[in-house]
Amino acid sequence: MRSNRTAQLGIVGVIGALVLVIVVGANALGLVGGSPSPSPVAQASLPPTADASPTPSPSPTPSPSPTPSPSPTPVPTPNLVPDPLTGELVDPAIARRHPIAVMIDDLRPARPQSGLSQADVVWQAPAEGGIPRYMAIFQTELPKDIGPVRSSRYYYITWAAEWRAIYTHAGGSPQALNTLTSKGRGQWVYNLEAFHHPNAFRRITTRQAPHNLYTTGPNLRKTGLQIGAKDQNYTPAWNFAPDAPLDQRPTGGSITVSYLANTITYKYDRASNTYFRSVTGEAKQTDASNNQRIAPKNVIVMLMKFGPLSNSNPHKGRLEADVIGSGKAWISTNGKTIVGTWKKTSVTSPTQFFDSKGQPVTLTIGQTFINVMQLTSPVSFKAGTPPPTAAPSPSPTAS
Repeated sequence: MRSNRTAQLGIVGVIGALVLVIVVGANALGLVGGSPSPSPVAQASLPPTADASPTPSPSPTPSPSPTPSPSPTPVPTPNLVPDPLTGELVDPAIARRHPIAVMIDDLRPARPQSGLSQADVVWQAPAEGGIPRYMAIFQTELPKDIGPVRSSRYYYITWAAEWRAIYTHAGGSPQALNTLTSKGRGQWVYNLEAFHHPNAFRRITTRQAPHNLYTTGPNLRKTGLQIGAKDQNYTPAWNFAPDAPLDQRPTGGSITVSYLANTITYKYDRASNTYFRSVTGEAKQTDASNNQRIAPKNVIVMLMKFGPLSNSNPHKGRLEADVIGSGKAWISTNGKTIVGTWKKTSVTSPTQFFDSKGQPVTLTIGQTFINVMQLTSPVSFKAGTPPPTAAPSPSPTAS
């Protein structure tokens, strides 16, 4: 019995072991308890299921449209007008400035002078027995340095009176000072005398008196307003036109005039359409304030009768002149010179210039130098080489 029971238990043990092996194997193969769970490695490599929603990609942020730059406010074109003294186009406020006339020394110790290159019109005439002096008239520019300032003469006052200018000087002949006393509050000019308005002037230390008195354009304008010289509209005294075309200008040519102790030569420069100026002691006359060459667009030479000033100290050799009347004149512009006349009908009327037929001349836009000469003064002109005659254009061939 004992042997049978043992045999039965052995069979049962064998069967139990087989069942255990089958169950363990089934678990290992995922056959028991539903679907097997994938291993982590297998799970990572599996593709997503069909019903899984993909993670949406972010939409690209649209680039902002550039903000248009605001259109610049248009700057209005200034309404330019011809300057009455030069014909240049300038701001209306400049054309209304009260002209300033300044007496400037011309003795050798005074050279080079300051301010002449920036003047609109420059008069030069004998002062002491034939030694010349300048009167420069400023409107379009107000130089930072003008001088040396010298004394007045009656005939210069009459040229300044054509504009009722702010007449700037240091002393003067008895005739001139008497005139300024009676006519210097705007009747003819506005008298700006250095000894009465010392704050508008200064003495430089590099020259000796009387060749060291200087001033500035802004100082004179400020002082002129204080003595009643207000800005106003001015009527041009002369006709102006643009430069002649280059192919119509001659090459070379010169003008020479001689005063006592100073000979002036103008040499025409075709390229710039100006007259390069030289004086005794300065082969190239320059402006000491800016080192600019003196080179006007127009040169006028006029003859006038001068004589000793009757009520002046005869030892000083002061002169008077027949400024009211007419006489011979040479007008040079665009490299060409014509012979004509000058005419002045009253103290405050402009000096006019006419051609041989009695028609008013036309000057070139820009600066004008006027040399007033005694009747017997040496004056010479040398014509330049005329421009080549342009070949006529061929006539078109008939088709």
